[in-house]
Amino acid sequence: MERICVFCGSNAGTNPIYRDEAEKLGRLLAARGIELVYGGGNIGLMGAVADACLAAGGTVIGIIPEALMGKEVAGRPVDHRALTRLEVVDSMHTRKARMAELADGFIALPGGFGTFEEFCEVLTWGQLGFHVKPMGLLNVNGFYDPLLALFEQAVGEGFLRQQNRAMALADTDLERLLDAMAAYRPEPVSKWLKEEKQL
Repeated sequence: MERICVFCGSNAGTNPIYRDEAEKLGRLLAARGIELVYGGGNIGLMGAVADACLAAGGTVIGIIPEALMGKEVAGRPVDHRALTRLEVVDSMHTRKARMAELADGFIALPGGFGTFEEFCEVLTWGQLGFHVKPMGLLNVNGFYDPLLALFEQAVGEGFLRQQNRAMALADTDLERLLDAMAAYRPEPVSKWLKEEKQL
């Protein structure tokens, strides 16, 4: 993997462990020579992972919609952190498509609705066979336990194949998660559990 897209909160959360892990991820990507692709902001966990990656000598590519420049850049000049590259795009849809195009894999740190939506969208694209890139949840402090439980419930209730559920990698340890993503080989399988009866 040459580039990983990181989805994460534009807030930092109430527990300092979330920022600590974001910074650790930034440093780890730089150490492994993996470029960071992210949403371009300098606030919350977004800013933490980007700043740490840059400080460790890594490459950081930010993708941000014009409409969010004043919010996610939080008044600091864009060149303050000297991103390797910052692309300003026209919409959230373009942002997500561009991040997905650039990345060889995806990691979600803790976050809110936007983080959940971004991760689940690329997960759905993987399920539909639109890409074969690894997708991982960094389950810091059990943050994603409820989401992982929901995935299991969807399997148990007949809405999701176990093979598709297995596409969502998860770990509490960054090193293990990155190793699992590097070794990831998707199992080709239809998302549909059975053919609907023809009327």
